[in-house]
Amino acid sequence: MRSLFILLTKLPSLILFVTLFNHVSNAQNIDWPTKPVRVVYPYAAGGIGDAIFQVIGPALEAKLGQRFIVDNKTGADGKIGTLEVVNAKPDGYTLLMAPTANYSVNQHLFPNLGYDPISTLEPISMVAEAPLIAVTSISGPSTLREFSQQALANPNKFNYGSPGTGSPPQLAGALFSQLSGNSIEHIAYRGTPPMVMAMMGGDIQLAFGSWSAVGTQVKAGKIKPLATTGSQRFDDLPNVPTTREAGFPDLNLTNWWLISGPKNISPKIVSKLYLALKSILSDPQIKSKLGEIGHVAVGLDPKESALFIQSESLKYKNLIQKNGIKIEQ
Repeated sequence: MRSLFILLTKLPSLILFVTLFNHVSNAQNIDWPTKPVRVVYPYAAGGIGDAIFQVIGPALEAKLGQRFIVDNKTGADGKIGTLEVVNAKPDGYTLLMAPTANYSVNQHLFPNLGYDPISTLEPISMVAEAPLIAVTSISGPSTLREFSQQALANPNKFNYGSPGTGSPPQLAGALFSQLSGNSIEHIAYRGTPPMVMAMMGGDIQLAFGSWSAVGTQVKAGKIKPLATTGSQRFDDLPNVPTTREAGFPDLNLTNWWLISGPKNISPKIVSKLYLALKSILSDPQIKSKLGEIGHVAVGLDPKESALFIQSESLKYKNLIQKNGIKIEQ
């Protein structure tokens, strides 16, 4: 009886061990990759996605023994490159490296997108995430709560800028305006640099940007950080509260990057690639290099990534519909 009791108490651990063993064994029992793998990045070269893959790509090549070649396929807000992966042969040799917009936002902005990312792509791993930094001018309010109170007291006096309608910074600004009585007007710019210049020139009073976009100006004391949208405080801004700490728990929009393949890609390929990415993203040197470009290593597994995409999609759908956000085509 005592032996049976010991066996039963250890059963959950044994099941977990067997599951993990089978997971690893299945991933190893596949002859992939045997040639270079093309990683489609649906934006212009030199962007943050390129920078992330420059960190993890060499480690991926060393671990799997083949080249992983980034292919920049630009146009139509990421639609062209994403569609190329959606329509690719699901053999593991064409992958997608794309941000939040391509998985959870664009389907709610473009009525004729031509594909549903949730049903046509197979998530492999969410690899990295970056909080957005809420910034204002040096003479602006000292806290996010104070900014909200001033906006409520002075409707339409304040503007928030973004690098374009439908971008994560614009959606974060729209949500903050919504939480502040819809009292802050949106001004769209053609990219991040003109948005930041507009803030320093006094044309806008608020913006949400990644650390790679606003960090230089923050460190130079030209603009002031009010809060960060991540679940934890940002390492480079330890004294700046999160939006939750600042009193806005729903303002938790981040920009994340996820690798996926076409639907019906072999589960064994997905598993082998995920396990390689998981190992790479747990490396302290990789984490440090990602931190230097304002990102946190994540490494969600395929199922977790799929559930995360669905949750984010619902969040953005509600936000876009409630605020009547539309892309001019």
